[in-house]
Amino acid sequence: MSLSHATAEGTARFQARFAGILPAEHFRSHCGLTVSSIGIGTYLGSADATTDQLYEDAICHAVEGGVNLIDTAINYRCMRSERTTGRALQRLLLSGRISRDEVLVATKGGYLPFDSDIPDDPYATFMDAYYRPAILDQREVVSGCHAISPRFIADQISRSRRNLELETIDIYYLHNPEEQLDEIDRSTFVKRLTGAFEALEHAASKGEIQMYGVATWNGFRLSEGEPGYLSLSEVVDIAMAVGGEGHRFRVVQLPFNVAMCEALTKTNQVVRGEHCTLVEAANRFDIAVVASASLLQARLCRDLPRRVTAALPGLRTDAQRSLQFARSAPGIKVALVGMKHLDHVEENLAVAALPPMTAETFSAALVAH
Repeated sequence: MSLSHATAEGTARFQARFAGILPAEHFRSHCGLTVSSIGIGTYLGSADATTDQLYEDAICHAVEGGVNLIDTAINYRCMRSERTTGRALQRLLLSGRISRDEVLVATKGGYLPFDSDIPDDPYATFMDAYYRPAILDQREVVSGCHAISPRFIADQISRSRRNLELETIDIYYLHNPEEQLDEIDRSTFVKRLTGAFEALEHAASKGEIQMYGVATWNGFRLSEGEPGYLSLSEVVDIAMAVGGEGHRFRVVQLPFNVAMCEALTKTNQVVRGEHCTLVEAANRFDIAVVASASLLQARLCRDLPRRVTAALPGLRTDAQRSLQFARSAPGIKVALVGMKHLDHVEENLAVAALPPMTAETFSAALVAH
């Protein structure tokens, strides 16, 4: 296992390697770390060896081209995406092309994962893996597949570290914690989230993770009062109660793209009595915002409205336009995009080679969308 993690010195070294090749604006800073404005995602694809190899090659090519954030999750492709990420990192490290401290690895836990493939009897699989060993009580599980109990999160961190072949995970997200609110009341949710944050702070104190966050789909895009709504202020209060001023809750992830702009346009958060957007709230708490679904799972790769393409000149494809839009949004640190084909990596690296949109150009595109 590697004994290191991303560092300020290492990530600055990574940026310096691309001086004169990629614009300085391609890189952003958070918690002293330098991170690329584009990150590689590993969500889609079949749980098979062919897709494993595609992702391994794509991750290596993306990192060699200036991407130093890799995003995965234990449940992606039945743990295969984590394991593929681990193999890609080892391949890069053994070749001497990168050092471990130059790259940030993010993963997620919350959904009960399958191991390698989808079983014929998922319940029996979960019974053997989690219920009988008392890692989970079935009363802690919602929707038959989601849990954030401390024992479970600790177990998932351990499994992810093995899958990734890493001593320390740079960013660990609770995966869609708002799913809990489908079946439990908000006061119970607060207790469960508090327990999960206690487990995450403990993992950080042991060096198993560097920082943690929440990766959401609906929670930060809903209106206050809707069942799955998440208040960033309340989540930060929980982190403060658990970890004090030095808590490690430093990142949130949510969809942001041409079709889903709520993080920047919807005033659904309240900070110290003032209504604001999620991005504004995160900025006040010094929490990084990572955009998922920059291409909305390839649905924004074609047929963008003409008024949107007109506001995004100088790009060859709708996929590039959509990615440029997401990475250029004020307050967005990183735009994630799934890549498992080398030609897609090249297409996305062509965006990295350009400066982000100016505030004026972005505003025009936002209005046009």
